[in-house]
Amino acid sequence: MKDLSDIRLEHLDILKEIGNIGAGNAATALSQMLNKTIDMKVPAVKVVPFNEISNLVGGEEVVVAAIFLRIKGDAPGNMFFMLPVDEASRLVQQLVGDSTIDFSEEPINEMGASALNEVGNILAGSYLSALSDFTKLNLQPTPPDLAIDMTMAILSFGLVELSQAGDFAIVIDTEINELGEDETIQSKAHFFLLPDPESLIRIFHSLGVPLDE
Repeated sequence: MKDLSDIRLEHLDILKEIGNIGAGNAATALSQMLNKTIDMKVPAVKVVPFNEISNLVGGEEVVVAAIFLRIKGDAPGNMFFMLPVDEASRLVQQLVGDSTIDFSEEPINEMGASALNEVGNILAGSYLSALSDFTKLNLQPTPPDLAIDMTMAILSFGLVELSQAGDFAIVIDTEINELGEDETIQSKAHFFLLPDPESLIRIFHSLGVPLDE
């Protein structure tokens, strides 16, 4: 696949459906883990050139919190769960009930980092499980790594891990809502799927909507 022109609306619709199923599974897992009512949804799925990813989170020099993991199996690739550092702090503060957690300050709070890592792990596992169920492909995540740095530094790290990187990413917009009695607290994040060059072809072929040759 040489460029993004092969991706059609039907491909994005299928990815959005799979994303919403994954988000529902993740919300259930987070609700049980935290004993709180968590709702998640995927308002949009899009495909963007790799060099435009940083724009989605505010620019190349914006500090973000990111969970990185490698996908192994039948359709290998990389995944990032990424959100601005202030959003990450606020999300984890609400999840663990500690208002002192601030990922913009060093040293990084270990309990907060562990909680954010687990959120990313649950999200990744839920998305990959849904994708695997639909495609019947074997997709397994590696243990996640947490990084807090500027956007492009984190993305470059991910590509160092991948010798044959594609030039685009699937972006799964994600809304995480904690439903309380008096208010709903919303956090917005992005999930980036960076397939290896041949993986997206294999995924869509397995879904019954092959990309144009």
